[in-house]
Amino acid sequence: MAIVRWRPQNYYPTPRVDEFDRAVERMMRGWLRGPEFDFDWNPSVDVAETADEIEVKAEIPGVTKDDIDVTVENNRLIISGEKRQEEEKEGKNYYRTERAYGTFRRIFTLPTQADADKVEASFEDGVLTVKVPKTEVAKGKKIAVK
Repeated sequence: MAIVRWRPQNYYPTPRVDEFDRAVERMMRGWLRGPEFDFDWNPSVDVAETADEIEVKAEIPGVTKDDIDVTVENNRLIISGEKRQEEEKEGKNYYRTERAYGTFRRIFTLPTQADADKVEASFEDGVLTVKVPKTEVAKGKKIAVK
């Protein structure tokens, strides 16, 4: 006697995962209206802290430094800009476009020990690096015990 395993057939085609993710993102963007969510895409960031500074690195490939704005206001670091779409050429048929284009904006609340007057930003190889130094009071001072 042979053992027969039953495997259910998928009669309904399932949507591709990336298409589903994009649909959910569009739906959430419609519900979450506000200054942080009313943009076409958001670059990925890493935020790190050392004893002397806070460092924010944002991946923004395909953007020039002239298209990026970094501002500090009301104790918030705001990174914004626009990634422009290359012009479509006549006779070119796109089968898939996954790269994001349009305006972007990321807002980070700075801690009270951040020195907003000395913020530095640099852009190299598609990575924006923003360094926010800490005030001298926040760094602390080691006192020698006598």
